[in-house]
Amino acid sequence: MSSILSLSVVISALELGVIYSLVALALYLSYGILNIADLSTDGCFTLGCAVGAQVAIMGHPVLALFAAMAAGVCSGFIMSALQTKLGVEPILAGIIVNTGLYTVNLAVMGFSSNLSIFKTETIYSMCKGLFGPTWYKLAVSIVVVVVICVILAWFLGTRLGLSIRATGDNSDMVRASSINPGLTTTIGLCISGSFTALSGCLIGQYQKACDINLGTGMVTIALASLIIGESLFGRGGVVRHIIGVIAGSCLYRFVMAIALKLHVPPECLKLVSAVIVAVAIAFPYLKQQFALQRRKMASAGAGKAGR
Repeated sequence: MSSILSLSVVISALELGVIYSLVALALYLSYGILNIADLSTDGCFTLGCAVGAQVAIMGHPVLALFAAMAAGVCSGFIMSALQTKLGVEPILAGIIVNTGLYTVNLAVMGFSSNLSIFKTETIYSMCKGLFGPTWYKLAVSIVVVVVICVILAWFLGTRLGLSIRATGDNSDMVRASSINPGLTTTIGLCISGSFTALSGCLIGQYQKACDINLGTGMVTIALASLIIGESLFGRGGVVRHIIGVIAGSCLYRFVMAIALKLHVPPECLKLVSAVIVAVAIAFPYLKQQFALQRRKMASAGAGKAGR
């Protein structure tokens, strides 16, 4: 086991887990709070990577983060407009936006299926001397994600943030309180899109490359991370949810890293990912059924003892 979980494997899993946790946070905001299944995540992730890569190539790796987030806001706004203004169902709206983003992403990448930023300075290369050659990528990723988490936790405690949370619980009550649920939904999806795009930008600078299919399956990964986090930490306040999401994302990456170390063929990784999601989703139910069976056995044992 020690050979499988070497220091390099652990560091790599933590790096990717922390970066991808931003997508899980986006899903927590859209699905966990607003009850909207945002299927535009795959395209939005690639959009953030493509926009960030182009801005980094122009010599602005830090500005690339904000440019990617702005692009994610635009994606979230269109997603929301389809639902709140045109009456499109959330799932269909996500499919429409995701399909349209494929062409948009190609256009941003110069109608090329991949874009290399290998010789371009990134926020990681900028901080290599500050944190050392081993930990600099993990340190930069943690700093970015911690800042985002602190801002998100603070925002969800504000009046607007509470309104967004209330919209997911009961939109009719929110409307009765003279709050526009369409506005709160739009703001929530825009923030969610910005997180997804930021994660894509970080991955692009981390890998120094952008591919048109980079975001494929991102919804599955984020969902797995979200459910694993809830299974580990249970339901609770916002801070507990945020910590659980990050832990779930890192744990998911550890499982995938172990699968690679066990020489699982790359073409089978999607199947491994699907199994992880299925187990994570079924775990709360199986845990409940196991507890129920234990209570039945205990009750039956007590009944026999009383005879």
